[in-house]
Amino acid sequence: MSLFNTLIPPFNRAPAQRDGSVAVLKPRYEVSEADAAYALTVYLPGVAKDGLELTADAGTLTITGRRGWQQPEGWTALYREASAAPFELVLEHDNTLDAEKISAELTDGVLRASLPKAEAVKPRKIAVN
Repeated sequence: MSLFNTLIPPFNRAPAQRDGSVAVLKPRYEVSEADAAYALTVYLPGVAKDGLELTADAGTLTITGRRGWQQPEGWTALYREASAAPFELVLEHDNTLDAEKISAELTDGVLRASLPKAEAVKPRKIAVN
């Protein structure tokens, strides 16, 4: 291990897999609940709209983000704050989301998504005669 590796903590670097590929990073996220929908905020620094994929399957919501930065030719980095590893977040749910009504917006590396609840899950007011 070089002196450089002992001075700079390895926690921000993407770990290499045994097959030589780079591991994916799990982004930081927050989920809050309201009566009609869940609000999801995912922090994806360096990811643009063309590098983002949001997929809703039965029971899972998958967010994949790739950074568009390319290392200039002939350039060698001594240290980078963030790795070039892609992001992946897989959230499991119990089919309580209305996948047709999910909306998302990416601004400055912050993804904000509204995950509406299915009609069967929303609280209902029942009139008593």
